[in-house]
Amino acid sequence: MAVAVAGEEIALFNVDGTVYAIGDICTHAEASLSEGDFYDNMVECPLHGSGFDVTTGKAMVLPAMGNSGKYAVKVEDGAIFVDPVPVTPRSTR
Repeated sequence: MAVAVAGEEIALFNVDGTVYAIGDICTHAEASLSEGDFYDNMVECPLHGSGFDVTTGKAMVLPAMGNSGKYAVKVEDGAIFVDPVPVTPRSTR
């Protein structure tokens, strides 16, 4: 799922009951990662097939490189809170 938090486009993923948040935009092209196929802890960019680790935001499969950004997440009483300041900033290298 994609959300906007303080102007940041962020993708949320549930991996075995733990929610992770990474930047929603692929570092290779302007594609929404939340629209890609998601399996294990990897999301595949729907445009060129780059793979990102949803627990870290790190690009794992070319042509993307770098990190889409990782955000701190807290779940309380079923509500998901995401800090809009990335723990790991977006990088293309």
